[in-house]
Amino acid sequence: MKEVIVLIGNYGSGKTELALNFAFQAANEGKKVELLDLDMVNTYFRLTDRGNLIKMKEIRLVSPNFVHSSVETLSLPAEVASAFALDWDTVIFDVGGDPAGATALGRYHEDFAALPEGSLKVLNVVNTRRPMAGTPDKLLSLMEGMERHSRQKVTGFINNTNLARMASADDLRDGYEIIAEASRRSGVPVLYTSGRPDLLAEFMAEERDPRFVGAPMPIETYMHRDWETFTREGL
Repeated sequence: MKEVIVLIGNYGSGKTELALNFAFQAANEGKKVELLDLDMVNTYFRLTDRGNLIKMKEIRLVSPNFVHSSVETLSLPAEVASAFALDWDTVIFDVGGDPAGATALGRYHEDFAALPEGSLKVLNVVNTRRPMAGTPDKLLSLMEGMERHSRQKVTGFINNTNLARMASADDLRDGYEIIAEASRRSGVPVLYTSGRPDLLAEFMAEERDPRFVGAPMPIETYMHRDWETFTREGL
């Protein structure tokens, strides 16, 4: 059965990084993977920034029209329909980082509704170090807005709390407390806790309620923020 993963969350939560990690993990397992960039808001640190690496993994990438051009208004390509029409093993959507950005997903509501039961995961990637997700109230308000605009219900949280290169296990600990409360109040389970392998191992070694931890997901960093590394690796 086709697995469809939709990643939503506010700007800077780490959706694109996680989209790459989910996609590469599936490709390494020999699965046929399609990766779709539905972010119509953020023009920086897009999936297309790692186009050659994605191609090397034999993953099909679908991006908005006019990405990395001088045209400021992006549009969705017709190829998005291939996510539903073709025989992929795993399909991953990276969706815009606010309620307005989630609107791009809403136009495919009927296609998602036609998927077999159990094949769709809508995952809210949460970085509580971001102001809009810094409290349970803010997190839930943002999620409700994205659900309304995307016409999808979130099926799980990912605790991806970090401060980029300054990240520590304390980020995951603090994120756990906020996301656990949001999970209690909303009924949405925590399905994953993600982070750098060393920090994640330290966090997972501690005793916590497993309902609010989920599966550990060590991630590699592909979306480099420094210009020297970016130019050295190329596109």
